[in-house]
Amino acid sequence: MNEQENTLTPVKAAKYLGISEAVLRLWRSEGKGPRHFKAGEKLIRYRRSDLDLWIEERLSAPAAGGAQ
Repeated sequence: MNEQENTLTPVKAAKYLGISEAVLRLWRSEGKGPRHFKAGEKLIRYRRSDLDLWIEERLSAPAAGGAQ
């Protein structure tokens, strides 16, 4: 995968996470959500690796006594 495929716009990042772009924008304004960077004065971008890490950090532990 090249660098351009690893860098997502807010629209594509929101789709990747299964949320609306508005929620992603809200999280950015509140200092929450996955890491992002500015690729210019107004261009926001997300690295796919940062989105994956953010997801991994939020996975819940398996329920006790659950199927293995």
